[in-house]
Amino acid sequence: MSKTFFSDDHEYVTVDGDTAPAGVAGMIATVGITDYAQNALGDVVYVELPKVGANISKGDQAGVVESVKSASEVYAPVSGEIVAVNAALEGDPAQVNQDPLGKGWFYKIRIANQNELSALKDESAYAAYTKEL
Repeated sequence: MSKTFFSDDHEYVTVDGDTAPAGVAGMIATVGITDYAQNALGDVVYVELPKVGANISKGDQAGVVESVKSASEVYAPVSGEIVAVNAALEGDPAQVNQDPLGKGWFYKIRIANQNELSALKDESAYAAYTKEL
């Protein structure tokens, strides 16, 4: 059973035991931008992803997403090691608009500190947060 968390910077983290690439141990999470974020950006035309093997800390820049309107940094909602990236976005960045919480994911991370998840919002808290914006 997967559980999704949301950051104030409009990234999501989905933790699911089935998301680990072959040969990768530890709690693995999938990270991308939320539907709210992709709507605000408009048509996504380019995505810069982190490097597999990179270690990032919560709050670090983990990528860039560019749209016809603007460019925006993607921040790491949790710390850990990048274990996979969604290379399909290089050829088809529009997947971020079409399916942000599905095929439009950015990277998978081996979470270094599971306690960081408690600082993120659940779906209902994130929905309430975005209504205030």
